[in-house]
Amino acid sequence: MSHVKTSLMLFCFLSGVSITRYAISAELANDTLKALAIKHCSQCHTLGQGEGPGNGPNLFGIIGKQAGSAQGFTYSPGFLAVMSGKTWDPELLDRWLTDTQALAPGTGMVYFQDDPATRKKLIQFLQLQR
Repeated sequence: MSHVKTSLMLFCFLSGVSITRYAISAELANDTLKALAIKHCSQCHTLGQGEGPGNGPNLFGIIGKQAGSAQGFTYSPGFLAVMSGKTWDPELLDRWLTDTQALAPGTGMVYFQDDPATRKKLIQFLQLQR
């Protein structure tokens, strides 16, 4: 076997190992984010695609959706008064998770997340749900 062919095979093999390590690392990171979301969100929300609402709307695919538009969920008048017409994006979710009552007084959600790092991870998880 030529030296070039051997080098190319070695490069492909090593690249494959590198890609596999990255895929495993990304999967573990996703699992960590999912566990965090389950811990903080699943008491009231469902997280899986196609699941119905819980005490709160299903959160799958929330990024890019219009606020107040989840099928099968009845939103509080306080939420609708402030949030109708807004689209969920990372910035709006960060404001929402920081203090729901400050953003939409009278909303039914009373969860607050004081830790910016935790909010960021929760939002990262929601961004992955497409």
